[in-house]
Amino acid sequence: MKWIVGLGNPGSNYEKTRHNVGFMALDALAERHGMKFNQNKCKSVIAEGTIGGTKTVLIKPMTFMNLSGEAVRAYMDYYKVSLEDMIVVYDDLDTVVGKIRLRYQGSAGGHNGIKSIIQHTGTQSFNRVRMGISRPEPGYAIVDYVLGTFPKKEREQLQSMVEETCDALEFSLDHTFEQTMAKFNKS
Repeated sequence: MKWIVGLGNPGSNYEKTRHNVGFMALDALAERHGMKFNQNKCKSVIAEGTIGGTKTVLIKPMTFMNLSGEAVRAYMDYYKVSLEDMIVVYDDLDTVVGKIRLRYQGSAGGHNGIKSIIQHTGTQSFNRVRMGISRPEPGYAIVDYVLGTFPKKEREQLQSMVEETCDALEFSLDHTFEQTMAKFNKS
């Protein structure tokens, strides 16, 4: 079994914000495979199904971004799942809009959702797909930027990035994460 955690904030006022690209990717993946987010447990909404023959659980923490680790820990403890089978999908300021970067370890890089997961799991070693949201112009507050929506001129890049994230996640289910990184980490 694989479990994929998409980071974001719950509620319609956050739905289309840059900080919620992790939720957007999981929604698109669920739609591709006829999965429904119809379970509320472990401080998350959850969709379960089979993707390419692999039992897969999609998890959207409802704890708000900064407490994402609470939901990850709750799921780990309840289902006794392995961190090696988890992939976290989230927004990244240091990657340009439209690009994705895959990593299997590293610091939080200032991302509070990742910081929370590191605190609650006790490790920086877990698979991740970072979805690019670019950095704001100088002088623009980061919090306002990540909680803002994508302008029209970026919508096409956003859509292709969501699709590529889904492709990478599907590929990762029957390949190693190293193979997935080799295929999807384009320069």
